[in-house]
Amino acid sequence: MGEYKIISSYIGYKTKSENINLNENKSIVLYLNPELFEIEEVTLSTKSEDYNIKSANLGKIELEVKKLEQLPVLMGEKDVLKSIQLLPGIQSGNEGSAGFYVRGGGVDQNLILLDEATIYNASHLFGFFSVFNSDAINDINLIKGSPSSNYGGRLASVLDINMKNGNKKKFEANGGIGLISSRLTVEGPIKVDTSSFIVSARRTYIDVLTKPYLENTEYAGNGYYFYDLTAKINYKFSDKDQLFFSGYFGRDVFSFSSSDWGFSINMPWGNATSSVRWNHVFSNKLFMNTSLIFSDYKFEFNGVQEINNEPTAKSSLFSGIKDWALKQDFNYYLNSRHTVKFGINNIYHEFTPSSFTAEIDSIDFSLDNVIKYYAHEYAFYINDEYKFNEKLLINSGIRFSGFTHYGPFERYLKDDSGNIGALSTDSVLIYKSGEKIKSYFGWEPRISLRHLINDSSSIKIGFNQNYQYIHLTSLSASSLPTDVWLPSSSIVKPQLGRQYSIGYYKNFLKNKYETSIEGYYKTMNNLIEYKDNYIPGIAIGTDNPDNNLTSGKGKSYGLEFFVGKNSGNLTGWIGYTISKTTRKFETLNNGNIYFSKFDRTHDLSCVINYQISERLNISSVFVYASGNTFTLPEQAYLIDGQILIDWGDRNSYRMDPYHRMDLSLTLKGKKNKKFESNWSISVYNIYNRQNPYFIYFDIENSLGQEGGSIELVAKQVSLFPIIPSISWNFKF
Repeated sequence: MGEYKIISSYIGYKTKSENINLNENKSIVLYLNPELFEIEEVTLSTKSEDYNIKSANLGKIELEVKKLEQLPVLMGEKDVLKSIQLLPGIQSGNEGSAGFYVRGGGVDQNLILLDEATIYNASHLFGFFSVFNSDAINDINLIKGSPSSNYGGRLASVLDINMKNGNKKKFEANGGIGLISSRLTVEGPIKVDTSSFIVSARRTYIDVLTKPYLENTEYAGNGYYFYDLTAKINYKFSDKDQLFFSGYFGRDVFSFSSSDWGFSINMPWGNATSSVRWNHVFSNKLFMNTSLIFSDYKFEFNGVQEINNEPTAKSSLFSGIKDWALKQDFNYYLNSRHTVKFGINNIYHEFTPSSFTAEIDSIDFSLDNVIKYYAHEYAFYINDEYKFNEKLLINSGIRFSGFTHYGPFERYLKDDSGNIGALSTDSVLIYKSGEKIKSYFGWEPRISLRHLINDSSSIKIGFNQNYQYIHLTSLSASSLPTDVWLPSSSIVKPQLGRQYSIGYYKNFLKNKYETSIEGYYKTMNNLIEYKDNYIPGIAIGTDNPDNNLTSGKGKSYGLEFFVGKNSGNLTGWIGYTISKTTRKFETLNNGNIYFSKFDRTHDLSCVINYQISERLNISSVFVYASGNTFTLPEQAYLIDGQILIDWGDRNSYRMDPYHRMDLSLTLKGKKNKKFESNWSISVYNIYNRQNPYFIYFDIENSLGQEGGSIELVAKQVSLFPIIPSISWNFKF
């Protein structure tokens, strides 16, 4: 309801504006007059310039893919996840890492979707690059506040990425050649105006470039590369029916061999997803989306020991998670002021925390009792968005979720001392296939309210409660391929999170400038960590991984400030977050509260883009953040020739602050109707800041000398110095 202005433009035609009054359903035909000159580019947007003011969304970020092309990049790779790390409330992991943390939540508390399929490990190159090829992406939505009730299963955020559908009119191709990788995307019609496709591929070639230099050396056979392939087909059967097929396949492959040691390893890991979606329009008020989704993440380790070029020992380690999901969603538009969403979904999980095989001198040591977890995760939801008047808009919803762990399964029981098999009887509980082991259920209310102060400012408040039934066990602050996914079980309870948020939003000069301040307070229950002194993998096949976990609570609160300029030759933003994130485990740190391993008091990002001329653009990024937390030893003892270390309170020290500046220069080629190209030159860490990557401790022993002593010395490792890169990008 109300009056709106529609602005229509097209290449070769004059721009036309028209005021309309939406007081009833109507169809409008707009005619444009031809223009004698050509417009280089047309940008279409589905949201208004004041969307941040008038929507009920708290903490929702819609990132334009086009802006990624202008940002400085590491080693010439445009990266979705690194770009969102430049926004307030979102923090990076370690130096160069694509892992991200939202409002005090862990990396496993982010629901990452690619065309509705879950991505469980979103990183290439041990976390330095994301798995998403930006050339194939249509839009990026990140929700860190109060998500609609159709989203569930995670506590911190939702990153919803949708792929391009492909051009239904003509064939196009674009790509790029960089220092470490190349990419190519092809799209076009299968049948004009009816069906289309898009295929996008990327691969690094460091292994190919270094191979000639490693031959005939002890490092021959060593290498690392990653690749990914993204594809989508869509078919429009009628005005009411459309079918989509989407798929992703990506792998990292690391290999190492040593002729001196006679040892070689091969480590492949990665994601594979596929989804089939059917859109059906029942009427101008009722819309349906049905989705069948498959997701598979796996990690492998294969090692071979050779003597005289003959293999004497082989070992393999495997872990992973598979999902089969069915979703049924409906959108019902009662009128222009009232929209209802509702639906159901079910996910069948298959977890393989660890599987081990070994062979020594033709003797098989493989473990027959590979422990797997099978579970169903299911939910029903309804979401209602109602505009009471021009001032008040409420988005409310309720989600009922459940989780059930099924057999077959073997539960290893421990005595009071933590020993397995020490019980006289029933030391192992055996569950048959399909037998119900443990179920959890919970209600998840969400609500967000927007009050429009005037045409350029608004206040929003929100609350959401979420359950998370699956967990990522990790010993580091980065998402690594060796991290293991586990389900809730009879021992591990589902995580429960509650978040309260409030925000003030103000635009200036006809939406040319955008500002906001958001505050949040979050509590988290049933968080998990490994028990002290536990080393993952030491008891594969003879123990349950969740037997070695302990649970605790978490708390996070903070303020997020944002100032952005959206138009003109000079654009960009400044984002600043001040926050605190703590954890409390009864069995860790003597039961005392401690800072989370990814707590950062201050986090600042400055992004500037300046269009010098029609062909030349320059961009700059500056980031500053408080140092990561870590634990320091307080004393060291020498007893009977053994060095014993007393550690201080967990995460009670911080590394030096992190700061870095990057620069990028983009030069477009001369205009050509059939071919476009540009050169992108980037410099990462332009002033060569030696930022701490991690701290390790070295023992310096001089007891054999007069006045000798033993010293425990902390040493800093820095990873990335100044790194220039260049890439050539093209489109035809």
